[in-house]
Amino acid sequence: MISAPIASCMSKDFALIHPDMPVVEASAKLVRKAMLGGPVVDGEGKLLGWISEQECLQVSIQVVYHNQRVATVRDIMRDDVLCVKLDEDPLALAQQMLTDKPKSYPVVDTNRKVVGVINRRHMLDMLVKQLATFSKPQ
Repeated sequence: MISAPIASCMSKDFALIHPDMPVVEASAKLVRKAMLGGPVVDGEGKLLGWISEQECLQVSIQVVYHNQRVATVRDIMRDDVLCVKLDEDPLALAQQMLTDKPKSYPVVDTNRKVVGVINRRHMLDMLVKQLATFSKPQ
């Protein structure tokens, strides 16, 4: 039985990306936070979309090697984003991450404001900690 809530597993230290931000700037934020992707939010922090490292890499290559226009996040972000709510079951989320679903999700409150990001590594860390409590002598 997993007793840890989503809030204790997620990272609150994530890159906040805005839709009108140049992709190169968003890329730098993802790199600084060591994230594979990040939530795109409006001025109030509400979820608008998701931008991945892969999409940023593609645009960065075009800028560096082909001197093409600088795209904004809005140009390449996904707006069909699966997200996690704070009251969701962590075990169900971990099992979902084993399928072809995304491996990283924004965590939102009841108003769709992004409060964190959770990925496979966060879930695995939580499971390892849970397993450690089982092996300790009483």
